Amino acid sequence: MSGFLDGKTIVIMGVANKRSIAWGCTQAILKQGAQIVLTYQNDRIKKSLERFVPENADLVECDVSDDENIKQAFEKIGEKYHQIDGVIHAIAYADKETLTSGLVNTSRDGYDLAQNISAYSLIAVSRYAQPILSNPGSILTLTYFGSTRAIPNYNMMGVAKAALESSVRYLASDLGEKGIRVNAISAGAVKTLAVTGIKHHSELLKESESRTVDQKSVTTSEIGNVAAFLMSDLSTGMTGDIVYVDKGVHLI
Repeated sequence: MSGFLDGKTIVIMGVANKRSIAWGCTQAILKQGAQIVLTYQNDRIKKSLERFVPENADLVECDVSDDENIKQAFEKIGEKYHQIDGVIHAIAYADKETLTSGLVNTSRDGYDLAQNISAYSLIAVSRYAQPILSNPGSILTLTYFGSTRAIPNYNMMGVAKAALESSVRYLASDLGEKGIRVNAISAGAVKTLAVTGIKHHSELLKESESRTVDQKSVTTSEIGNVAAFLMSDLSTGMTGDIVYVDKGVHLI
């Protein structure tokens, strides 16, 4: 059975384990027939990925804190595939102290690190992916409702996500003439390892679930299905958008 991503090559950045939203995106994209390239930060993550990713998935090292490393990663991908059709940027980070402190207590170094990895990296990835992206091509990142509301204990990550969302709009404007669209999925709160870094995360998950329209949390599979759509030519009319996939949490 053919899928709507048959013949396409998609780079997915940020898969760390089977519980991650990025893995939900990967599974949905595989079901629709795409070839996938997964990037990893270091050997430890590579070894983890090798335990569960398909054998035909290419693994390429890419540390987004280093522009030269990003450049080399996309050059390596370009040498093999010549052209790719989409990139999913599912990367965010803040150190533990920054995550667990109120914004007023955020250090300059903590601020810079969170912005660098969580927001600036999308700009750098877009720059170095651009030469090998097809026309039409798609770039997608992941954000959260804490970018526009003061979610308890989300702290500095909310500020970083706000910068990320603004970057989506400006990148969409910059890359539109090349046929490259840039969008973000604002995903609902999901029980992932990343979420456990947030203080009182269980309360956040419970509150989020209570605010969905059907009292059931969104799943990584549901988020992944929307990501697959945004990677496809079915979404060529959409760019610069923040697409909510949270089962209505943002409505209330």
